[in-house]
Amino acid sequence: MIGEWAALPVLRGLTEQESESEDVMYETASRLLRHCDAVLRLSGESAGADSDVRIATELGLPVYFDADDIPASQTP
Repeated sequence: MIGEWAALPVLRGLTEQESESEDVMYETASRLLRHCDAVLRLSGESAGADSDVRIATELGLPVYFDADDIPASQTP
């Protein structure tokens, strides 16, 4: 899940001027991260993904850079 997916319906209701003046995409991603267990940072340039990693680190969430590094579920 990426924040942009959750933000798109909100952006649809804004005027072009509102969507440019408000950082809806990044604010939505930031709020979404507070409900996550970890972050998988895929390769490639992305200021938004870099911001997500920074926020996740500040929140103390694990950040993985390779899907193979994600531990198996410990659910009984």
